[in-house]
Amino acid sequence: MDWYQTIFELIELRSFSNLWFWIALAVVWSTASHWVLGVPYDMVLRAKRHGDQAMVDLEDMVRINVNRLIYIGQVSGLWLAAFACFFLTMLALLGFYYGMEFAQAVFLLGFPLSIIGMLSLSTARVIRSDDEMGTTMIRRLNRHRLYTQIIGMISIFITALWGMYQNMSIGPLGG
Repeated sequence: MDWYQTIFELIELRSFSNLWFWIALAVVWSTASHWVLGVPYDMVLRAKRHGDQAMVDLEDMVRINVNRLIYIGQVSGLWLAAFACFFLTMLALLGFYYGMEFAQAVFLLGFPLSIIGMLSLSTARVIRSDDEMGTTMIRRLNRHRLYTQIIGMISIFITALWGMYQNMSIGPLGG
């Protein structure tokens, strides 16, 4: 009986009292802040410090990812936006109107990431339209990373507050 109880504790759908949810939250925001427009941030730092070939590599990676993001936005942006709005609305209704905790948790992860997605598309368009290269591009990537981190901090704070509220009002064992 202990074996089954242990397994069901690991895969339970009560998100805010589950350690796996908080680990996933930390990993999601750590990853989101490390990959700036699809470029690893250590590559940005290396280009800033060493220049030369590292800067050329960074400019190439940013150009490839900017073109990729803009192409996806032009070709299927409307459909992606419609699907994202539908999915987030569904999660919000299931979570906050019908009280499904798993939907609340996924919404609290997905909504801020959708803001990051829009910010990434906006930053990509600015980089392409201004034809930014070198230190100007690095400043733009640093600013984008800072905004991502600010959104992440606010998101983690709100999620932690909501999770504490859920755990205190419902109780850690569901009743």
